[in-house]
Amino acid sequence: MSLLPLFDLIALVLTGAVAGLLAGLLGIGGGAVIVPALLLIYAHMGAEQGVIAHQAVATSLASVVATGATSAWVHHRRGAVDWPLFLRLVPGLLVGAWCGAYAAGWMPGDVLQRLFGLFLLFSSARMLIGAPPATPRPLPGAAGLAGFGTLVGALSALLGIGGGILVVPFLARRGPGMRRAVATSSACGVPLALVGSVGFVLGGWGREGLLAHSAGFVYWPGVLAIVLASVPMAVLGARLAHGLPTRTLKRVFGALLAVVGIELLAG
Repeated sequence: MSLLPLFDLIALVLTGAVAGLLAGLLGIGGGAVIVPALLLIYAHMGAEQGVIAHQAVATSLASVVATGATSAWVHHRRGAVDWPLFLRLVPGLLVGAWCGAYAAGWMPGDVLQRLFGLFLLFSSARMLIGAPPATPRPLPGAAGLAGFGTLVGALSALLGIGGGILVVPFLARRGPGMRRAVATSSACGVPLALVGSVGFVLGGWGREGLLAHSAGFVYWPGVLAIVLASVPMAVLGARLAHGLPTRTLKRVFGALLAVVGIELLAG
């Protein structure tokens, strides 16, 4: 007997495919696609309203572990990951991810949904307006990197994202260059997502109204369906990025994120 009705399985696979394609094509995190889609899919599957947002964020974060590891490995083979910088950021990322996942577990679902709506509006603004050019600045010291890592870890775990929308511009403006910034950000997303996922498992353990086959807030059939589709589609998206007008696509997607963000804020 299937764990999932066919319609829900197709919806989850399509979600993973679209998230992976856009991640490879536009260099964005999959959470911006996965979380809004899961809010609808989980509602259709009968999850209780009070935990739908938690399960959407937790499932998105867990899927980042596999997709982020794949991306980081590809970048590592090309020598693009700044591992010393990664090691300086990781302690803060882990502390922040644990705190963010813990806080999300006790946050009302409607508040969590609205926070994600604000995140989508922020992402939309970055895509539509673009970041202004800036003179490269040196990286902060150990305390500054720890503080930045903690902030990114907390927000990423809270929202179910890999953190790239925050880490990439931060690093790109401080010397490593865009290529190394993207590669190092991919590596940073793996331990962040792993610790955040464990936090969501523990934070949701024993909660009422969760979907069957969940461990805490993480719905594992959803993670598997998303990952199986997102990983190969991310590779395809990266190849298409060399021939398609990604700047125009990014603005169209930014406008779509704004619409979805406003809908989530409206409840």
